[in-house]
Amino acid sequence: MDTNDHNNNNGLQLELPQDVAQGEYANFAIITHSSSDFIVDFARILPGVPKALVKSRVILAPEHAKRLLHALNDNIMRYEQEFGPIQIPNQQPRTAVPFDFGKGDA
Repeated sequence: MDTNDHNNNNGLQLELPQDVAQGEYANFAIITHSSSDFIVDFARILPGVPKALVKSRVILAPEHAKRLLHALNDNIMRYEQEFGPIQIPNQQPRTAVPFDFGKGDA
């Protein structure tokens, strides 16, 4: 099995199999939750195709979902400091907080 190994700051080794390393392109996400889990379905919507195909599902404990939210927030802020603001068409820019920590919709 071809793999890539990565180390993080805690010395934990991550194994990245070749088929997973290729990644999946997704341009749509749906987030649902229960009292014990957050479920994130990543899908691909293609022009002229009435059905979105879910390419990946990630299930997280609420604590990990919140950690992911904060990690994304930190990384987006660093990205924008380096490359400039990410423009989202038809959306008013947010000035106070990059993410609204209210209701979870995607």
